[in-house]
Amino acid sequence: MLQRSLQVWRVHRHAGYTLNPLLIDSVRCLHRTRNRRARSLEARSVSHAAEQSVDDGPSTSGRTAEHSSAAADTPLATDGEDTIASLVTGGSRSGAVDIIRVSGSEAVQIAQRVFWPQGRFRFNWQPRSQRIYHGSAIDSSGRMIDEVLLLAMLRPRSYTREDVIELHTHGGGVCAQRVLRACIEAGARPARPGEFTLRAFLNGRMDLSQAENVLQLISARTATAADSALAGLAGGLGQLVSELRGDLLEILAELEARLDFDDDLPPMDVPALVEDITVLQRDIEAALRTSRQGNLLRQGLQVAIVGRPNVGKSSLMNSWTGTNRAIVTDIAGTTRDVLEAGLTVSGVPITLLDTAGIRSSCDTVEQLGVERSTAAAAAADVVVMVVDAAAGWTDDDGEIFDALWGRDGPGSSSCKVRGPALLVVNKSDLAGTKQLQLPLLAKETFQAVVQTSAVTRDGLPDLDAALLKLAGAPQLAAGGVSWSVNERQAEALIRAHEALGAVGESIAADVPLDCWTVDLRAALLVLGEVSGEGVGEEVLDAVFSKFCIGK
Repeated sequence: MLQRSLQVWRVHRHAGYTLNPLLIDSVRCLHRTRNRRARSLEARSVSHAAEQSVDDGPSTSGRTAEHSSAAADTPLATDGEDTIASLVTGGSRSGAVDIIRVSGSEAVQIAQRVFWPQGRFRFNWQPRSQRIYHGSAIDSSGRMIDEVLLLAMLRPRSYTREDVIELHTHGGGVCAQRVLRACIEAGARPARPGEFTLRAFLNGRMDLSQAENVLQLISARTATAADSALAGLAGGLGQLVSELRGDLLEILAELEARLDFDDDLPPMDVPALVEDITVLQRDIEAALRTSRQGNLLRQGLQVAIVGRPNVGKSSLMNSWTGTNRAIVTDIAGTTRDVLEAGLTVSGVPITLLDTAGIRSSCDTVEQLGVERSTAAAAAADVVVMVVDAAAGWTDDDGEIFDALWGRDGPGSSSCKVRGPALLVVNKSDLAGTKQLQLPLLAKETFQAVVQTSAVTRDGLPDLDAALLKLAGAPQLAAGGVSWSVNERQAEALIRAHEALGAVGESIAADVPLDCWTVDLRAALLVLGEVSGEGVGEEVLDAVFSKFCIGK
């Protein structure tokens, strides 16, 4: 496809025609895409060489050669903005160290006002990039307020690509607040939520999908969720979108050229064009399939364990979580309230809700527990009903089923449960060869049936796998996780997929060629929203307002 676009370029340049500006921009974009990796490797080599050339000693003669290089002088989108400062650690009283981050064009000058370096080179002190200095933090009157370490990261080699100064203070909260106050008095403005990452995005250090993965990494509840966020931060989705947009530009460039110069070009291979569009749609569909996985890793699952009294619900929860969270006795009705316990299944955070045994009772307290059990089942993402393998399916089990799923089953007006259902046949170690016989409606309701023993822990791995399958992410059970798309990104990808589908319909209906380009442009623009190209302030506000202050 690239060769076809270049052929169009060469033919019409040789003929002296005035080319469509979109074609010119598209071919230039293709050349930039082809050479991006080579330029990136070259830039890394130059940066590494610059690092090796920097002297390790302190500087008293202004900015270093590295800091005054062409890269450092490149204008940034945030030039002219306020210099911002914030506490970037939690500020816990039990922490040993707190960190203040200052970012902006005045970061170095502010550091010179609040930091007094130790050693001989105190006057006209200038920090060098990627260096750590030991000294004292001082307030506006020159009084020492803490002994600190200062880390300098000068543009463009910083998180925001601006000059960034970090002051590492003693923990406990008091020292950090005093140093932060001194920075603000010296000219910094308190940072807004997510403003450091917003500046990193605006200055081109990362695209919008990578910025969103920063938030996912911070809020990750499991190691698997953190790995997924890191994969996205490394550019997984952004790279895919860049490749998709590059392919779209190639197609669009050829079609735009044919609108003006079709007679000078060989016949268009329409089946190949349709195949190219189909491949793009498949790539988008593959990305969309990661959405459910990402949602599970971010939000987790709430699983309600229901059943009649004394079938082993509490024993199952204790065995499943490896704790003694629930009290277990032989007395039916021991559990009176909904108990919560957490575990992680293949990186997915699970909240188990051990409910009171559901039955009719004259005991007011037990009846309240039954009502809460029903409410928990109605709100849960997945409902696990437990039955006794030795006793089989009893009339009491049937009454619980009717109370939760209704006499007509899922989807009926009397059904209280909205999520998928799983049946656990517990106490399998006591059942021998006895087989469980289920009513037809129950067979249709439970998407999986798992045999377990809370005493021997048999069947728990099968229970984990069945739960992930019901949740819509069975691939997590096999291990290994990559980046995933969030709701905003998925919505944009769906619109891009629809636009490409409209192109296919236009081709099949043999509508004019210019109609094809309209939908292709729409797909191109929507894909740009994923990586942040052309998005408005409302989108950026919605994304970065979810961040904490300091990130």
